[in-house]
Formats: sequence, C-alpha cells, structure tokens
Amino acid sequence: MGELAVILFWPALAGYSEAAVAYLGDTFRPGRLVRWATWGVRLGWLAQTALLLAQAAHADGFPWGTWAGSLNLFVWMCVGVYLVWGCRAPFRLLGLAVMPLAALLLALAWAAGGAGEPARSEFGDVFLAFHVGLVLAGFAGFTVAAGLALLYLWQERRLKRRSPRVLRLRAPSLETLDGLTGRTIAVALPALTLGIGVGLGRLEVDGGGFDATMAVTLLTWVVYAAFLVLRYEAGWRGRRTAYLALAGFALVVLVRLALTPFGHF
Repeated sequence: MGELAVILFWPALAGYSEAAVAYLGDTFRPGRLVRWATWGVRLGWLAQTALLLAQAAHADGFPWGTWAGSLNLFVWMCVGVYLVWGCRAPFRLLGLAVMPLAALLLALAWAAGGAGEPARSEFGDVFLAFHVGLVLAGFAGFTVAAGLALLYLWQERRLKRRSPRVLRLRAPSLETLDGLTGRTIAVALPALTLGIGVGLGRLEVDGGGFDATMAVTLLTWVVYAAFLVLRYEAGWRGRRTAYLALAGFALVVLVRLALTPFGHF
C-alpha cells in the first residue's frame, strides 16, 4: 500500500496545485489558463479517488477514522462538491478559494499519515461510516458555500467601484451567487444534522464525555440553521448572509484544524 499511496498521492496533489496556480494566472489573462485549471481539478480528483479506493481495499474496516484520514476524505468531498458546477466558466474564480485550500489540506493529510497506510480506529466501522461521512459531507458543503460567499463579496465590491476589470473577468451575478450559497447550505445542513444525530446516539448508548469538538460542531449547526431561518423566513439576502456563511465556516476551520487533532475523528 505504501508505494501505491505515493503513486496516487502525488498526481492528486500536483493536479490540485496546478489548478490553483492556473486559476490565479487566469485572473491576469482571462480565458488563457482556465482549461488547464479545469483539467487539473478533474485529474487531481480522479487520482485522489483512486487513492481512497486503494485505502478502502487495503483497510481492515473504515479507513478514515483518524483525524488525518478524515482530512484526506474531507478534501476529496470538497473538490467533489466544487466539481458539480465550479468548473464552468462563470465560476472559475471560485477555484481561487477552493483549490489552494484543497492542495494545502491534502499535503497536511499526507504529512500526518492520513493519505498513506490506513489506520484502524477504535470505533465501529458502521458508526464511523455514517458519523464521519455525514459530518464531513456537511462541512464540505459549508466550505464551498464559504467560497461562494467570498466571491459574492468580491463581486459586489468591484461592481460598486465600477472596476474596469468587471468586463474582463467573468463572474456569476450577485443573485446567482447568493442563491447558490443558500442552496448549498440547505443541502449541507441536513447531512451535518444526521451526522450529529448518529454521534449523539452513540454517546447516549456507550457513554462518554461531551468535549469541545462536539460543542463547537453544535454551535456550527446553530449558525447555519440561523442562516437558513434568516434567509428564507426573515428575507435576509446579500452581504449579511455572506458574512454569516463565512462566520460558520470559521467554526468549521476551528473544528477541523484546531480541535479535532486533539481528540475525536
């Protein structure tokens, strides 16, 4: 598994890194590098998919139950969500937010051992598959939603400034970005809700302490639930909901990078 992991990891990292650089270059020369960026994303994601399949084939149980392993899976989910529509021309600027993060986190997962030989977790495989998978799916959706919110704020600012580059750099309309942010969170929140429910059910049956990771994860749920209520019930739109989406994402970062390495998955 060791040599195979190396063979599959480096093309994935190279694809994501190349896409990040190409997306950055495309902002200076629009239309010239976007095709290279798109293929970097696709090929990198396919290589990481093969890596995950190889880990699953060699693992004795659920292979991503550790923090580093779940980080590897999280990156794959983020890029997968982005691939749904992110590679289309109007959304290429979203790649500037998603792909550098994907490359950085994949490298971190590798350094921590999560992209190599899978490690056995102390928790049950079925529990991990549902709990870890659903929570990470929710977090992946929130990550892409944060990228959309950033793109919204950037687009709004340059339109107000009447930047001469508005016509050169194609981007979705503010209404489109605002709507996609809301729909992405509306899909991601039920996944997180189910993941939390599975975790709390396991806690109720087997006992155990309520730690900081659980507390911040629940706070994350509250923020995004408030986002949906304020958007669809109170009529919030635009900048206010974009800032709220970014506030929720700050909690996602706190959970994944600051708290989880010291406990939990």
